[in-house]
Amino acid sequence: MKSFTAGQRGFAHLAQLGQQWGRQGLAALSVAALATLSACGGGTSQIEPFAPTRIITFGDESSLIKPDGRKYTVNAVNSVTGAIDCAANPIWVQYLANQFGLVFSECNPSQIAVTSGLMYATAGGNVASFQAALDTHFATGGFGPKDLVTVMVGANDIIELYQQYPAQSQAALLNEVRVRARALAAQVNRIANANGRVVLATVIDQGTTPYALEESKLDSGRAAFLTQLTSEFNLEMRVNIRNDGRLIGLVLADERIQIMTKYPSGEVTKPACLNTVSVDNCTTNTLIADSSASTWLWANDRLLTFQGHDVIGQAARRTATTNPF
Repeated sequence: MKSFTAGQRGFAHLAQLGQQWGRQGLAALSVAALATLSACGGGTSQIEPFAPTRIITFGDESSLIKPDGRKYTVNAVNSVTGAIDCAANPIWVQYLANQFGLVFSECNPSQIAVTSGLMYATAGGNVASFQAALDTHFATGGFGPKDLVTVMVGANDIIELYQQYPAQSQAALLNEVRVRARALAAQVNRIANANGRVVLATVIDQGTTPYALEESKLDSGRAAFLTQLTSEFNLEMRVNIRNDGRLIGLVLADERIQIMTKYPSGEVTKPACLNTVSVDNCTTNTLIADSSASTWLWANDRLLTFQGHDVIGQAARRTATTNPF
């Protein structure tokens, strides 16, 4: 595997070629280069194991644990007490917390006196709310080399823009989604520039969701447009984040879920939760007949079950333990 310095020189060379070939050439080459660096853990490996003392989570409902321990997925239930078991069916940020022995106060079944997680993710969160949450954090503190910061946001921006179609043209909406992606990258760079260590997940392909499949019944091209919006958002974000391979580790959540929908081992087209309950109130007791949180991909029309979080969480854990933080 090449060193980061060599990878960085290669990336610069590809970017120069891309300028000659135009935006599409640059986009393709940039993604290829970033994917190479990402696959190499930023171009090298950890000399000393990364041992964060705090996990700080930003994003939308895919990263959220509510104060009562409920999550926006299929919540596990204690078979004896009937209470929510927040430690079971973990979402992707819990995989990272568990890897390093960190605990969110929102899910603290062992009643640890001093927890080590800060939860800034919000239901309906978007790029603008991420920036606001980050401003709040900077006003009360900062970041350091022992802070593991998770970011997954943008899905709600994509849906908001998509729902303006066809009143707004596809071209106009694609331009706006790029603007928001650059805004996201700028905020992620703020964390890196403040010396935090970021695990950044790409947005899940919104064109693969049950929501997209329903939209396709109105127009066969709508799912493809949702995929295009997602792709442009992820691309623009990736080519604008700080790319030194040391402070930001990338998790390709979009590609992992795309693979699962393309080569399914379970149900990947329908939600597992009953449509009579909100997804944060969905539990293993409120599933449709014959569904399962471990074999069905979607909890509702856009959010993942344990199966999807497991795949992203495992990838995030590998990133955090191999990227040269």
